[in-house]
Amino acid sequence: MSNLLSLTTKQLRRAADLKEKIEALNTELASILGTPASVSVKAPKKRGMSAAGRAAVAAAQKARWAKIKAAKPAAKAPAKKRKMSAAGRARISAAAKARWAKAKEAGKKTL
Repeated sequence: MSNLLSLTTKQLRRAADLKEKIEALNTELASILGTPASVSVKAPKKRGMSAAGRAAVAAAQKARWAKIKAAKPAAKAPAKKRKMSAAGRARISAAAKARWAKAKEAGKKTL
């Protein structure tokens, strides 16, 4: 489809002329052979799946997943989130303030 969009008007006109010639030749051939003029190419029929077939496939897939999940060890409970103590937080804050004070003394705007 994107190929059609990139064609020039001259190319599109040429393609339309060729298609008309092909149709005229098909009509002439049909009149010679005595067959219907419209020879249309049908897309191959898509094969469907019965409801029973779909159910069998779904059951087989569920069985495969169950087998995979059964082979894995049981998942352990997620670890509790670590929390920082107030004293630890105060030490980090004091160290950061000291770093910034030193940087500002040196006239820096960034660390």
